[in-house]
Formats: sequence, C-alpha cells, structure tokens
Amino acid sequence: MILILLLSALALASMVFIAALGAQLRRHPTRPSLEGAVMSAVTSFFDALGIGCFAPTTAYLKFRRLVPDDLIPATMVSGYALAAATEGFVFITAVKVDPLLLGLAIGASVLGALLGVSIAARLPIRPIRLTLGLGLLIAAASFSLSNLGLMPQGGTATSLPPLAFALVVAVSFGLGVLMNLGIGNFAPTLILISLLGMDPRAAFPIMMGSAALLMVTSGVRIITARPVNLALILGMALGGAPAVLVAAFIVKSLPLEILRWGVVAVVTYAGAVMLHAAFARTNASAPAGETPAELPG
Repeated sequence: MILILLLSALALASMVFIAALGAQLRRHPTRPSLEGAVMSAVTSFFDALGIGCFAPTTAYLKFRRLVPDDLIPATMVSGYALAAATEGFVFITAVKVDPLLLGLAIGASVLGALLGVSIAARLPIRPIRLTLGLGLLIAAASFSLSNLGLMPQGGTATSLPPLAFALVVAVSFGLGVLMNLGIGNFAPTLILISLLGMDPRAAFPIMMGSAALLMVTSGVRIITARPVNLALILGMALGGAPAVLVAAFIVKSLPLEILRWGVVAVVTYAGAVMLHAAFARTNASAPAGETPAELPG
C-alpha cells in the first residue's frame, strides 16, 4: 500500500509537470536543444549511480554561458525533473527496502524541504558545508577500512531496528532542509544507509524518491513563473530519462563489493566539493548576478 501511494503521488506530479511543460511549449513553440540533451544524458547517467548531477551541470552551464547564472538552479531543477521522476519509479520498484522506512524517509525529506525554506534562510551555510564535507570524508575513510576488512563491514539488510530506523528518518528531514541551501542528499544518505548495515542499494529508492517528488513539483512552479530557456529544458528532459534507464540496470547488476567501493568514490567526491564550496566566495562577497556553485544532488 505504501509503495502504491508513493508511486501514485509521483505519477500524478509527473503528469502535472508534463502538462505544464506542454502548455508552455504551445505558447512558445521551440525545438529541444541538442546540447542540452547530450549534457543531460551524461549527467543523468552518473546521477542514477548516486554521483549527482548538479555540480557538473553547474560547471558546464557556467562554462558555456547557456543561461544567466541566477537561472542555473531553476534550469537544473526543471530540466532534470523527468529524469528524477524516472529514477524514482525505477528504484522504488526495483530495489527491495522496508516500505515503511522508504515512505517515512521520503516523507520526512519532502517535509523538511518544504518547511526548510524559512529555516534555511537563517542557517550559516559555510559551517554547515565544512561540517558535512569533513564528515563525508571521515565516513569515506571509515568505509574504506570496512571494505578492506579492518573495520566491521556494512551488510545486506533491507530494514533497520527502531533506533537506526528513527535516525534515518530524522537525517532525511535534516537533509530535506539542507536542500534549500544547495546541499544534495545523495552522498549523505548513501553513506548513512551503508554504515548502518543496510545494502547500499537500499539508499537509492530513498534518495531518488525524495528528489523526484521535490523536483517535479518545483519544476511546475519554475516553468510557469520563471523566464527559463524552454529549448534547453526540453532537451534536458528528453536526454535524461533514457540515460537513467541504462544506468539503473548497471546499478541493479553491480556486485555488492564493487558498489561499496563506488560508495567510497561518491562520498569522497561529494566531501571534496562540499569543502571547496565552503572555502569559495560566499553570496555576500560574490558579484551581483553570480550564484554559488551547486553541490551534488
């Protein structure tokens, strides 16, 4: 029942997004951007592996100057909405995980993102990024030792005892709040699930499901209210979903040992980017019109 409700909510939100995008295209006819489709195919492939697409997309859009800096976040959310929805459908149905844990974690993440709009505005971004960046690097080092047999290793569980269960739900809420600061939930969720003894693959439906619901609902507001590049967004939408399907089969068939080392690579990368963002210029010191780099998400 929980899975049916999650999938139904995601399907409804996706149809609303498609209808909104179609309405905008009827008002402003345009062809999909080939460059956007190719970029989205590449980044969405790695996003479905848990690496995240926001950081490389931000770098590419800034390098190519395809949209103004202040429209980069809106372009990514709306352009990757259908790819995120595809990830949600694939991983919620294909990866076995406790339905109650899945539903509560996704619900907590979405609730945190919605309530966190005002909370995030009062949080100091640099200390948060420093803390999370260092924490991710420490977690990656610990997980490497586990993979080498020098520390207790993660397991293959699909559920958790009550205390760990509550921890995942609470952390999911916190990560939902932090999404408003451009801090993605992929790497933290991946490492938390793994260190608690669950199968790393169990993190995918949690992190993909929450991201999918947030992006399709936000995408509707963006494309109807913001002066976005519809050609680029359409290209990203068309290129991302097929790439997700290809990556999903790879994730599903990866041996657990390889996936564990993949977790280390993903978390190390995310931690390094987080620290780089923490030491980069803040909003206050950035020139007008320049946005801070987005983090993996």
